[in-house]
Amino acid sequence: MAHGHKSDEKIVYVGDSRIRKTGGDKPVPPDYTSFPGKSEAFIPNFLLKEWMAGVVILVGFLVLTIAEPAPLGYPADPLNGSFIPMPDWYFLFIYQLLKYPYASEDYIVLGTIGIPGLAFGALLLAPFLDTGKERRFYRRPIASSMMIVSLVASIYLTWVSWHHYTGELEKNGVIPEHIERELKSEEQIAAGKGRFVYGKEEVVALVKADDPAFSIMKEAQCIACHGAELEGSNAPSLRGIGDTLSKEELVETITNGKADGAMPSFKDDLTAEQIDQIATWLSEQKAAAAEE
Repeated sequence: MAHGHKSDEKIVYVGDSRIRKTGGDKPVPPDYTSFPGKSEAFIPNFLLKEWMAGVVILVGFLVLTIAEPAPLGYPADPLNGSFIPMPDWYFLFIYQLLKYPYASEDYIVLGTIGIPGLAFGALLLAPFLDTGKERRFYRRPIASSMMIVSLVASIYLTWVSWHHYTGELEKNGVIPEHIERELKSEEQIAAGKGRFVYGKEEVVALVKADDPAFSIMKEAQCIACHGAELEGSNAPSLRGIGDTLSKEELVETITNGKADGAMPSFKDDLTAEQIDQIATWLSEQKAAAAEE
């Protein structure tokens, strides 16, 4: 049915809209909504959905890396022949790939740049190469096959790398550094000496290492300067500080800091009760008390 006074006026149907054909030779492009489920505008519709899916995956990946952080080993020692280097778990598949002859030695450029570059390049060009309108994965054999092969290869290489690593540890009777560190820390805490500090085994032990005051100091970021175990880092060690400063002097230092700016004031960050609790605990950090 025509609209207006001209009965011969041509009507072009686009989806649920009825738009009169405009003049000129340029055809009116069809609205993609005319083909529900089969076509979609790449920008912004398709691109926005893919971006959102990528964000969800990235957030999940970051949560995994935070939940399972890289273990803390000892400082690098080139004379330690028993050390078996290992990258973070999410790089294990690439680490294993570089062990194969065709991706290392004479082909190291292929393994480090060629293969990863090809994989990421294909991922970048996927929207331009896979232009089919079909959405079901089983009707997109090329794209689906590449994705499945990549996923299986990553999982397999990760498993092989970890299996080989654990086998080498067992074969050589080596305890990983981060596990050895935890075991030694548990032993020292049970003995009332505080956590194990590599390279500073002779430092004065902590008195009452499980005191709540230590947790308050961690929250106040005191460990950023004084070390994770108060062994001294960018600031002096607080182990045995009770032999040097009294409780009153500690309260004054924590509250107002030092005039030279070596230590900031914490009167705005901690309550008077918290400062008193920390000062009381630090005043008990004495060499004689630690030896008992």
